Amino acid sequence: MARNRSSRVPLRRSLLGRLLGVSALVAACSVAATAWIAVQTTSGAIKQEQGQNLTADARIYDTLLGYAARHPTWEGVDATVRELAERSGRRVALTTQNRQPLADSATAATPPALPPEASAVVDPLSVDTVLAARSTEGQGTAADRIDPRAVGPFLLPAAERAALRRTADRNAECLNRVGVAADVVVGPSGRPRVQMVGNDPERALGTRCDPADLDAPTRTEKKALTALNELADACLKRQDRGGVRLNRDLSWGGGVAVPVPGPLPAPRPAPEPSDAREAGPAPAVEPPRELTGEDDRAIASCVGTARSEQLSSYVASPALLFIGDEGGATVPGFDLSPANTAKIAGAAALVLALTVGASVLAGARLVRPLHALTGAAQRMRDGEEHASVPVSGDDEIGRLAATFNDMSAHRARLEEQRKAMVSDVAHELRTPLSNIRGWLEAAQDGLADPDPAFVSSLLEEAVQLQHIIDDLQDLAAADAGVLRLHPEPVRVGELLSQVAAAHQARAETAGVTLTVESGTAAMVRADPVRLRQAVGNLVSNAVRHTPAGGTVTLRAYGDGDEDGAGSESEARWVVIEVADTGTGIPAGDLPYVFDRFWRAEKSRSRRTGGSGLGLAIVRKLTEAHGGTAGAASTEGEGSAFTLRLPAAAPTP
Repeated sequence: MARNRSSRVPLRRSLLGRLLGVSALVAACSVAATAWIAVQTTSGAIKQEQGQNLTADARIYDTLLGYAARHPTWEGVDATVRELAERSGRRVALTTQNRQPLADSATAATPPALPPEASAVVDPLSVDTVLAARSTEGQGTAADRIDPRAVGPFLLPAAERAALRRTADRNAECLNRVGVAADVVVGPSGRPRVQMVGNDPERALGTRCDPADLDAPTRTEKKALTALNELADACLKRQDRGGVRLNRDLSWGGGVAVPVPGPLPAPRPAPEPSDAREAGPAPAVEPPRELTGEDDRAIASCVGTARSEQLSSYVASPALLFIGDEGGATVPGFDLSPANTAKIAGAAALVLALTVGASVLAGARLVRPLHALTGAAQRMRDGEEHASVPVSGDDEIGRLAATFNDMSAHRARLEEQRKAMVSDVAHELRTPLSNIRGWLEAAQDGLADPDPAFVSSLLEEAVQLQHIIDDLQDLAAADAGVLRLHPEPVRVGELLSQVAAAHQARAETAGVTLTVESGTAAMVRADPVRLRQAVGNLVSNAVRHTPAGGTVTLRAYGDGDEDGAGSESEARWVVIEVADTGTGIPAGDLPYVFDRFWRAEKSRSRRTGGSGLGLAIVRKLTEAHGGTAGAASTEGEGSAFTLRLPAAAPTP
């Protein structure tokens, strides 16, 4: 019933219905916008003489604005004007504000008269924000009418540029080494800055590559900033306001001094301690107060005025820009007749119909595999162990279907493992409990004497039971992320020798030779108890699966140094390997050796014993130390289990 209800969703609430609605709305809006733009662009709304509707005109304006910002006069602008005219196919002319010619790209002996109204005024100290915003290369912003390319006295000399560039290159290389993509960008004044990919400067806070040493102003910038500060303070003084301290980026903050009656004293350095008695009483100045909105507006106005005053001698004077055709002709307007209106309406209807039809076809193809996915998910919910859907292609829906099939198969495997784990846990716990109960009942019935052998047998079963419970508890703690570790510097060679000594008796009983090949001085920072537990599990497992006469070898080496000699101080990882000459593991079983309760020998009456938790605990303990566990095996020749741990610096 639930399946039928979910498959019969009303059209207005279904994905197909929403897709059709959105497509129709987008098509209608697109057609309406296209019709409106067509009407506007063909009805005489183009104003070529002002250059406000063409990107080329905005680029011409921006290029000439940059020239004015970098040159104190318009001398030499003829070549730039001719190049702009050739590139755009337009007539470009510059005049003074009194219409005295400065440069003209017209090739006729007697150029046509200029229009009565200029296209724009080229003034780097008063940027036309509309034209600057239309230009893809423009630098002007609505918040600052001064072109940023007008740097004036802030232009850095070659020596300061070179020094800052070396610092910026070092910071960028440092960031790139730690994985933060960064590059050096040079501003109009020649000052470099480090720009990080994604524009997220907080990513550099956790590194030692802090680019803050580039923020300090240079000697040239200090001199220019001091002059600018004096001009701004003079402006504020005329308004009976206290002065402010400008930062290198021309920002200000904190408080502003409250003026006292009378003229403002000239700033002077604080007297030395020896002159304190002769300095006299300090002038009566009230403590700084917080800036108000009115203060900020007054300061911003004075800073802008001061900047214009400071830069006026470094930039070219304002000029009138005229952009038009070579012959002075204009584009005729277009009268939208009823016939043209009907054509636009017919085209709009055709576009709308094609859009809806295409949306129906695309929506049907999109919804069909989604319905299949929904049905498969419902079948999985209803208890089917493995539900898959056909993969129709390599697009997003096809990849979603493939991922769903993988998830379904993985879920089925997990369910099988869960059932097997429950069965194995019950079996592993039942066996020692049954033995303990049997011995106790025998003692109660007088069939067995509680002699030392009897107690030893019960203790052995209790130890086996405790071992299984401890293993399960360790795995649960590792899964919950609460496994407690007490890391300290550990010499790997000594640890391997301790593990080998602890398992030597068991190896001799099994007829297995246990050797340690570790002349390395490599060290790791780890919990020695937990690390011995992990390596001990590997050794115990190797001894158990190695027939009499075989060999189990323990060795350690630095990453990339197989013989473990000569490069421990440079190795970033330490590899601990436990290799045996046992029966080996089939290739099909190798990916599952670290799974819980997994055993190559599935029989309950297996010869090798073990609960199937040892290797799972090894992997969890290794991951808790920031490392990885791996296994390699050749069936019939033996296996090699490795623990890869971060290396620690050797202690002196």
